[in-house]
Amino acid sequence: MADVFIGEDSPAVRDSLVDLVNNIEGARVVGTADSSITATEKILATRPQCVVLDFRLIGGTALDVLRVVRQPLRDMIVIVLTNYPEPVYRRACMKAGANWFLDKSTQFQEIETIVSGLVSQRTTSIERASEGDYRCKPRLQ
Repeated sequence: MADVFIGEDSPAVRDSLVDLVNNIEGARVVGTADSSITATEKILATRPQCVVLDFRLIGGTALDVLRVVRQPLRDMIVIVLTNYPEPVYRRACMKAGANWFLDKSTQFQEIETIVSGLVSQRTTSIERASEGDYRCKPRLQ
């Protein structure tokens, strides 16, 4: 099971993301938040394998969240989803530790592919471990 946290200030977009993730076999949403402070607190509390963050949240940005959660949760996959796909934001997010930076208007559905890939990797890692192969699992690129 891949646990996913969603930080999004728009209720309509947040609901769409929850539906999208919960319809992926082997994935589940473990929490949501609309503000940067609440997102940070809940991410640290739930320790999900994947986080989807809107760039702009109430009271801050995805960068504010990443500055706090990235170091203690190094293996967590972070997807920044935004209506502000400018290169300056992309560079800042990637430098802060985002794995993906997606444009809401053209790349929204890519979240399904990314999360499905994460579920597949986790399943493969569990199968390998059960077969006695305890090597480190590969990271999603």
